[in-house]
Amino acid sequence: MHRLAVLAVAAAIAAAGQTLPATAEMGQTMGATFNGAGETTIPENFRQWVFVGAPLTPLGLNAGKAGFPEFHHVYVEPKAFETYRKTGRFPEGTTIVKELVLLHPGDYPDGSRDEASGRGFFAKSFNGIDMMVKDSARFADTNGWGFFNFGHHAPPYAAKAAAGPADACASCHTANATKDMVFTKFYPILN
Repeated sequence: MHRLAVLAVAAAIAAAGQTLPATAEMGQTMGATFNGAGETTIPENFRQWVFVGAPLTPLGLNAGKAGFPEFHHVYVEPKAFETYRKTGRFPEGTTIVKELVLLHPGDYPDGSRDEASGRGFFAKSFNGIDMMVKDSARFADTNGWGFFNFGHHAPPYAAKAAAGPADACASCHTANATKDMVFTKFYPILN
């Protein structure tokens, strides 16, 4: 789509009081939308996006104090994933959702339990949503990514969220992420 046409559409959307989507290269819309206050919502159907992995930080291995306990189910918006696989870069508009999932109670001090498949850790219930969105202009102060927390508790989650301050999620990602603010080392599908 021609750049002026994209700007005209964006102006019409804004004038109508609707949300403006974060955009990827070539004008494709990705998962996140923002209202006039810069808040976003959890994208619908994110669990149908590309599931890239589920890191696990069990409470039983962290003296009950893991910062992000249990499984982290991580999803990437499909168009962003496709671009990343082709180019090795996360395009503008990339939206990544992390949903925390608590474990079934453990039988052992480390939080593991015995099940038909063997001793291990097994997902039980949803318990929080975090999201990151790549928008280099909007989030220039946090290396081009905005970080959002919709609550670390059982659903329902918050209806909307504003980007967190730089000293929250962004500082940890800046110091520790593998590539472009994303912990790609935890997701073999991204390597």
